[in-house]
Amino acid sequence: MTVHDEDIDGFFSTARVSGRDEAVVLGDEDYRDFLIGHDDPELADWRQMTYEKFAATRQQNEFLAALLADWDELYAEPFVGVTSDGVVRDGLYDLRRGGETDPELVAAADQALAALSADQQRRVRYPVDAPDWRGWSNPEFVFHRNGLRLEDIADDQAEAILALIAASLSADGYARVREAMALNGFLGELTDLPGIMNERSYWFAFFGAPSPSEPWGWQLSGHHVCLNFVTVGGRDVIAPVFIGGEPALTDARPPLFDERERLAIRLASSLTAEQRAEAVVYASVLDPAMPEGRVHPADERHVGGAFRDNRVVPYEGIQASRLSPDQLGMLRAIVADFLLLLREPQRDLTLAEFDGHLDETWLSWYGATDGSQPVYFRIQSPVVLAELDNHAGVWLANRLPARFHVHTTLRMPNGNDYGKAFIASWSADGAAQDER
Repeated sequence: MTVHDEDIDGFFSTARVSGRDEAVVLGDEDYRDFLIGHDDPELADWRQMTYEKFAATRQQNEFLAALLADWDELYAEPFVGVTSDGVVRDGLYDLRRGGETDPELVAAADQALAALSADQQRRVRYPVDAPDWRGWSNPEFVFHRNGLRLEDIADDQAEAILALIAASLSADGYARVREAMALNGFLGELTDLPGIMNERSYWFAFFGAPSPSEPWGWQLSGHHVCLNFVTVGGRDVIAPVFIGGEPALTDARPPLFDERERLAIRLASSLTAEQRAEAVVYASVLDPAMPEGRVHPADERHVGGAFRDNRVVPYEGIQASRLSPDQLGMLRAIVADFLLLLREPQRDLTLAEFDGHLDETWLSWYGATDGSQPVYFRIQSPVVLAELDNHAGVWLANRLPARFHVHTTLRMPNGNDYGKAFIASWSADGAAQDER
């Protein structure tokens, strides 16, 4: 990709991280106003490349090499979990004794694995406690290669894996995941780079063994879609989650998170002047008042992305206790939408955990509260960290954040990403029963 004077590299510009006295204001333009010409070197240089060739070429870039080195350092750290102050709180995640996984879900896992050859099973399977859980990443270039890539296996094998994913998620949640995957394919069409971005350019890995009683799970990882599903003791965890889109819509489809963003704007617009003074941490998404490093060239404002498993994220904004009942209802509805991927009984259990910590829940907002600007917001409690961030272009030419490029993340703070707190509780319960 061609490097311009204001570029960090050919994909990331300094404009995306530079403070601006003037707020970024949304106009009438849409993603098609920022399409890069088909023969522009910014795209043409990558045409006909395989995803492996693209990854090898990109990793020669100085900025990207430094980013990957940083990620490797984070990956090497022992898992702790996201916290607000560096100290993990125990006792937050209650696992009922004797719970079991849905037999239909176990059967779907058995069928997905049975569709693979012996060599493919060897490549796709990991122990349930393998560190490889933490190797997921959301860019279009390949970094860690966990398991099998869906575009490299037979259609019936990919369909069996997708059937397992569908069985693991709610119908609406699965539809959202497939929509994000389709948007990745749409981006590949827009740029004429299907070898780099398509509906099946995702890695799938299986952890543990299908069982009604013992913990197991799977991971789907690739451009703008990263899911980590664990089931243990009758509880499902779907975190960390990263879902995004560039563009996050098509001419025929509404924005990927349209309802969530509308509800968030409605909540922010309902804030009183006093509430707004607390909730709005920064006046714009590129507020020059932000401390150095708060906006990252790749992550921009979101804090729960790839390899950030141990990040310390202090609470900021307004406490939920300062909101009215109607505002609390909107806040909870937004969290429920972040948890949409969970099957309804599991979603209700997770929402109950969120409800149990409303007095320790915070909403932080960056940008205008009336929908006139791109925004970042985060809802954070001891058991949920959910965020949405509007981003600048990578494959589109917008140098400043826009609503048609969105990233969202979901974390289970204090050690329950990848279901680790539940698995530890399940293991401790089993050890106690053995002693008896």
